Amino acid sequence: MTTIDNPPIKPDSDVSLDQLEGRWWVVHTKPRQEKALARDLLVAGCQYFAPMYQAVRRSKGRAWKATLPLFPGYLFLCGTPDDRLQALKTNRIANVLEVPDQAKLAGELAAIDQLLQSGLAISSRNSLKKGTLCRIRSGPLADLQGHIERAKGKARFIVNVTILGQGAMVELDADILEPIT
Repeated sequence: MTTIDNPPIKPDSDVSLDQLEGRWWVVHTKPRQEKALARDLLVAGCQYFAPMYQAVRRSKGRAWKATLPLFPGYLFLCGTPDDRLQALKTNRIANVLEVPDQAKLAGELAAIDQLLQSGLAISSRNSLKKGTLCRIRSGPLADLQGHIERAKGKARFIVNVTILGQGAMVELDADILEPIT
């Protein structure tokens, strides 16, 4: 049996996250088990979202690409209580967090998915600072809403996943942003 080095970020890439039916849970995995859990859920036929990004790492003068979890230690499961039980049976989970505001999480995850599909360079962003809420006016991310943080003269557009206190960030030209009042 062959294993998948990097499982897909969601089982069906043609299905939008907001089209998934069921309840969302935030799954806190055991250390370094995000991809393994995603593989197990893929085999079990469960719907999940495991956002990952490409990073270039350098070691001893060599550069190599790695696919890393956008939110280390977390994966998002959508389904029935039986799907949740199936995930727990993998023995790769430390904790399952209940999501009180299902619609809010679904919207935030759909925005993260849109960022990932845009092809722009994405990085993980911890300890988010509050910034101006903006909307992107044009381009592949048109109408996406997030917060802006400026650093070194560039606009960083951040989409938060509130329940984790984390988000994803892309650098954009500030000319395509408009503040939301």
